[in-house]
Amino acid sequence: MKQYINLSIISAVITVTFWACGGKKDDQQQAPPPPTAVSAVKAEKGNATYYDQFPATVTALLEVEIQPQVSGNITGIFFQDGQQVRKGQKLYTIDPQQYRAGYDQAVANLNVQKANLNRAQKDANRYNTLAEQDAVAKQLVDNANATLEAAKMQVEASQAAIQQVATNLKYTTIYAPLDGTIGISQVRLGAAVAPGSTPLNTISSDNPIAADLQVDASEIPRFQKLQNQKNTGRDSTLVLTMPDGRNYKYPGSVRIIDRAVDPQTGTLRVRIAFPNPDKQLKVGINANVRVKNSTGEPQLLIPYQAVTEQMSEYFVFVVGDSSKVTQKKVTLGARINDKVIVKAGLKEGETVVTEGTQKIREGAKVRVTQAGQQAGPKQDSSSKQTAAK
Repeated sequence: MKQYINLSIISAVITVTFWACGGKKDDQQQAPPPPTAVSAVKAEKGNATYYDQFPATVTALLEVEIQPQVSGNITGIFFQDGQQVRKGQKLYTIDPQQYRAGYDQAVANLNVQKANLNRAQKDANRYNTLAEQDAVAKQLVDNANATLEAAKMQVEASQAAIQQVATNLKYTTIYAPLDGTIGISQVRLGAAVAPGSTPLNTISSDNPIAADLQVDASEIPRFQKLQNQKNTGRDSTLVLTMPDGRNYKYPGSVRIIDRAVDPQTGTLRVRIAFPNPDKQLKVGINANVRVKNSTGEPQLLIPYQAVTEQMSEYFVFVVGDSSKVTQKKVTLGARINDKVIVKAGLKEGETVVTEGTQKIREGAKVRVTQAGQQAGPKQDSSSKQTAAK
């Protein structure tokens, strides 16, 4: 009986101890976790001046292929490859002998036809005088007048033939059609050429020179406004960035906006003209055109590091009441250094988490440990900007 009582007491003690331990564990599980330490700043508005960047290809405003207009052999080349040429400067000659001989023959034929016309005129005058005296048959008068008209037509045909051979003779000498830079000659002395064959050379204007870029159809009003804007020569709205990263020293101006949008790409070609007095820009260079974008109105700005991306969409964590965070979807504009413009999804004055976003989730309670700098833009208009997509 004594042994039984002792076992019962031991069993009761173990049971009480077990439940007591379990209760403490439940209390620990139900205790809320401590707030997560994060850094945050308030979204504020500021002046936003930035640059949009467009890939561009340098091209000539005017470019002409030198084509032969007559057949023959090249007998003269009067320039150095790659040199500057002036409008009207002699470039090539094609053997003119056959065309000069044809011209001389046409002149001789014209003289013969003029002599025939002179004789036919005299015959017609004589027969018409006799007809007035009723001294000749009417048929002879009619024949004389018809011969006179035919002689006149022969003279006109001979004059047209002279004009044609004279034109061919003129085409044996080829002149520069514009001021510009001539390329490397595609033919050498003695080469046979003919109309429709490979161009002899190409001349392109080089001052001013242009850069072509493709812009989205939504940008058309913006570039139309720039086209109407007067360029003072000191404006930095349109800046050409060279392949080595340097900014070209002369600003550009919108010269041409293409007539139609490409229906397949939804883009439009815009041609920007740049002064090129030093001939630094060459046709075919791939560069970038930076277009200043200033709305003139304050824009809502936040640090770019506050943004998280999910499935090509952008979100920020906003600290709300009771220090709890809410995730909000935002629409972004352009990046300006370490800031980004928020177009929609966020209100001025809301506090966004900048550091520690990877440690929190929707509804989490946070503790802001570091007050970041206010979200104003850095005034560095020379820095390279890109648009957030």
